[in-house]
Amino acid sequence: METRVFGRSGMRLSILGFGCGAVGGLMVRGSPADQDRAIGLALDAGINYFDTAVQYGNGASETNLGRVIGARKPAGIAVGTKVRIPPGAPIAKTVADSIDASLQRLKMDDVDIFHLHNAITLTGGGESLSVAQVLNEVVPAFESLRKAGKTRFLGITAIGDTQALHQVIDAERFDSAQVAYNMLNASAAAAPPSNYPAQDFARLFDHTQKAGVGVVGIRVLAAGALSGTAERHPTASPPPAPIGSAHSYDMDLERARRLMPLVAEGYAENLAEAAIRFAITHPAMGTILVGMATVDEFQGSLAAVQKGPLPQAALDRLNALTAAFSGEQR
Repeated sequence: METRVFGRSGMRLSILGFGCGAVGGLMVRGSPADQDRAIGLALDAGINYFDTAVQYGNGASETNLGRVIGARKPAGIAVGTKVRIPPGAPIAKTVADSIDASLQRLKMDDVDIFHLHNAITLTGGGESLSVAQVLNEVVPAFESLRKAGKTRFLGITAIGDTQALHQVIDAERFDSAQVAYNMLNASAAAAPPSNYPAQDFARLFDHTQKAGVGVVGIRVLAAGALSGTAERHPTASPPPAPIGSAHSYDMDLERARRLMPLVAEGYAENLAEAAIRFAITHPAMGTILVGMATVDEFQGSLAAVQKGPLPQAALDRLNALTAAFSGEQR
């Protein structure tokens, strides 16, 4: 398994991480046997980053990951989890209480990365936090956890206002950013075509690279839309709201199906493979997370990564296909 240096952290993370999220659902609603088997296969393949959150099944994902990791006791892995701060909640206390509960479920003394799970906007409000709240309140609370030995590195989930995300990353107070990056919205890497129907992350990777922030790629399959099929495994969640692309999952799925020439012309065996290989192509990417409902889906992601990044000819074809989306309603 290829590993890459993760920003200024010095960690080398496998390019494919093990996502324990609720959208795929394996680590939330899957059987204990399948959870153990998938993690065993991941470890055998050299995967060394495991990503979870209290929000995934109200702690179920952390509990299940902790059970398997605790039994296997693998060496050299990195684990990340997250905190989401409810509207109006005291930030410092919420952060402290959340990591203590997460560590208890994980059966660990510390985690390698602790991510803020809220969206970040310029002025805050609702479930989002403002830039000022993040830098002036979240950062000191996170630094207290680092000082106490409960986490090594600090992270954000890079969703919200593009300008706000740039400001927070440019402040160089965080070590990790979870960035939405996929074939439907690659604007974290390059400027999109004019009137492109997606959020413009305005070359966010330029900012992460300059600040030495490691990137965790999320929404690689656009929550399943980039499988090209509307069918969802019973273990998976219903289609969630898109991040950064269309305003509806159905529109993401419709556009994803228009990328099928990548398969028909032989660049990949299926659309999901193309999407996974696309996500690891950019050098700013440290590790990617791919939702999975079954062990077979995990093995498919692993096989895709092992084929390596998409060739330039495939990227050129993808650019031509997505250019046709310009001017459409988001």
